[in-house]
Amino acid sequence: MSGQSLTDRITAAQHSVTGSAVSKTVCKATTHEVMGPKKKHLDYLIQCTNEMNVNIPQLADSLFERTTNSSWVVVFKSLITTHHLMVYGNERFIQYLASRNTLFNLSNFLDKSGLQGYDMSTFIRRYSRYLNEKAVSYRQVAFDFTKVKRGADGVMRTMSTEKLLKTVPIIQNQMDALLDFNVNSNELTNGVINAAFMLLFKDAIRLFAAYNEGIINLLEKYFDMKKNQCKEGLDIYKKFLTRMTRISEFLKVAEQVGIDRGDIPDLSQAPSSLLDALEQHLASLEGKKIKDSTAASRATTLSNAVSSLASTGLSLTKVDEREKQAALEEEQARLKALKEQRLKELAKKPHTSLTTAASPVSTAAGSIMTTPAIDIFSTPSSSNSTSKLPNDLLDLQPTFHPSVHPISAAPQVGSTWGGFTPSPVAQPQPSAGLNVDFESVFGNKSSSVVLDSGDLGIGNGTTKNDVNWTQPGEKKLTGGSNWQPKIAPTTAWNAPTLAPPVMAYPATTPTGMMGYGMPSQMGGIPVMTQPTLIYSQPVMRPPNPFGPVPGAQIQFM
Repeated sequence: MSGQSLTDRITAAQHSVTGSAVSKTVCKATTHEVMGPKKKHLDYLIQCTNEMNVNIPQLADSLFERTTNSSWVVVFKSLITTHHLMVYGNERFIQYLASRNTLFNLSNFLDKSGLQGYDMSTFIRRYSRYLNEKAVSYRQVAFDFTKVKRGADGVMRTMSTEKLLKTVPIIQNQMDALLDFNVNSNELTNGVINAAFMLLFKDAIRLFAAYNEGIINLLEKYFDMKKNQCKEGLDIYKKFLTRMTRISEFLKVAEQVGIDRGDIPDLSQAPSSLLDALEQHLASLEGKKIKDSTAASRATTLSNAVSSLASTGLSLTKVDEREKQAALEEEQARLKALKEQRLKELAKKPHTSLTTAASPVSTAAGSIMTTPAIDIFSTPSSSNSTSKLPNDLLDLQPTFHPSVHPISAAPQVGSTWGGFTPSPVAQPQPSAGLNVDFESVFGNKSSSVVLDSGDLGIGNGTTKNDVNWTQPGEKKLTGGSNWQPKIAPTTAWNAPTLAPPVMAYPATTPTGMMGYGMPSQMGGIPVMTQPTLIYSQPVMRPPNPFGPVPGAQIQFM
């Protein structure tokens, strides 16, 4: 079976729809392909364990869910992915696994789909047992033995006697679960089990290094222990010798499958005389008869044993350092490749930008246009363009030109406007074919502005048209030029009535500007400056926009 199955593609598509990138990556790392999980998927999941916004329980549950598959390939790759995250991922991942009551319940797993499924199911059961034991060990000691600090000042070398006697058996249990994988070189026939074996090989070296340092610390303190402690220590040392033999066989398998000889440590066993010395010391504490042995001979035997074990630890450390150096070189090579790729991209970018910047609007022949660009925000220098724009706009509708004095002919009033002199406004030229009947517009009056009491709405005068222009608000009575309104005293405040907004006239309709508080002179008759008046019907246009404004008070001098 090779390649991704249809089920893998459908499952990945489902996670894509739901937006779960972590679950999708887990699915891609545990496909039905008979090969180890891809490095890009493992690296992504490692990065996810380092992100604080990633849900670690959800990631672990996704892996546990994949182990319920009936295919041995999917289950085996799920265990490999979990082991990889436990070793290289953030410590939060293994902490969560250690906090769970149960992890992998695969003690009865069996894939009956083929002969290879029967063979691989055995190693799946052993592998899951080791991962469970690894999580249990972390729960008991609160640290990972494969990541613990080593050396003369390491954790295992500086541990107290009581704690040491409780910790070393935990390492032994984890080592037993690892060595129980018990694979031969002939059984490493596919990429899936090879990937699992490589992770177990690295764990075995690091775990045995911590185990070895714990034994060194135990031997250094053995002759100072109490009788019960010596008995426990002697039993631990005998088990250590047995496991050293098993780890040697495991390393031979690693050498047979093609692992570099430099990556395999040399294990030096302690002299057999050390075991005799330990047993004699325990017998002396129990009051049994023993052979006569001096303190000097015991010290010599102990020194030789410690030195041999120390050389083994040094060999294990060198292997670990070599692996770290290889990882650093691989990372540097990757960074170098990324840097070269980035430089190539930057080398292409300037060429593209220059081509874009140097490609103005050109002719069909390919010649570059030298015509300067038109600045639409600049002030036009030609008077023709200035007069042409309003003429085009003013030709949209007829323009009225009553015989009133233009604003430009009025004297400048500097005192009223604080020294501001209004600029003359260019008057548009009327259309040649437009005739205006002023008598029908102004109600049979002359074109000059005539101010009388009827037009101003004083007394009984009435307006000429049906539209009555009245000032909004309270109705007031007028009685002459010197009439003063009577205001009743009151203490209550009434909100003013808001008038509708004034509808502006089109730009083509002259407004006269005399009824809106602007100073003007008409025929030598001074007109008082009146406040701004607001029409009550702003939607309709007045019949005579140049007539008097109703309600205005004019004083004749």
